[in-house]
Amino acid sequence: MSERATLTIADGCATILLRRSEARNALDCDTIDALRCCIDAAASDCSSKRSGIRTVVLAGEGKCFCAGMDLKGVLHDAVRMGDMLRGLSSALLALRKLPVPTIARVQGAAIGGGCGLAVVCDFALTHPEAKLGYPEVDLGVCPAVVAPWLVRRIGAGPARALLLTGGTMGGEEAASRGLVTRCVPAADLDAETTALAARLATGGAEALACTKRMLNELDGSLDEAIAAEAAELSARVIAGPEAQASLARLFATKPQGGPAANPSR
Repeated sequence: MSERATLTIADGCATILLRRSEARNALDCDTIDALRCCIDAAASDCSSKRSGIRTVVLAGEGKCFCAGMDLKGVLHDAVRMGDMLRGLSSALLALRKLPVPTIARVQGAAIGGGCGLAVVCDFALTHPEAKLGYPEVDLGVCPAVVAPWLVRRIGAGPARALLLTGGTMGGEEAASRGLVTRCVPAADLDAETTALAARLATGGAEALACTKRMLNELDGSLDEAIAAEAAELSARVIAGPEAQASLARLFATKPQGGPAANPSR
């Protein structure tokens, strides 16, 4: 398992930690692969009758949760870019399928694919100074990979307005619009996440797993075809001339790639 993401288990809580803090935990191929390995390891543990996992917390090391897809290194490599998008879409689906409650601890920034990671979790906590959102259209990129999860989180109409407008927002607005479960003071984020995990762990393991499975069936979360189609659509658009020109201009002036470099609205 790559050190780009690690899985630790303590007191019934599994923590998946993105560990690319020098790049604001932006998602490149190695980080996505490491994330998927951690999710699969957690899923395997949960399937064991002796599993001690009752909740999973997804977190980012350093100042940011996840700054989104790291596209700079694959700007002119359509094949690798497609692999990244397919990998992320598959990881989101695997994260949703985990049979225990999942919590995103969102500090600093959750942009584009990073915000997708937050909304696919059952719960997400953030703080007022955080920056969340989907600026993809501002960059000529299609947010298809995250769109199904946002629709399931906040509904089709609100998701349509958010994705077509683009831009980012602070933690309080993200909470009011339903992207996250709660917005708490930054100093309380860790404690509130721990408290929520402990509260969820008091539920019956079988009852929680069955409830999650039913909810996933009801909202279409288990539809692998939609996840696959979304990845292919995003890959086609980002390989096109509009997105390539927009991203080339962005990376010519920014030291780091990814949607997080886009100005807030």
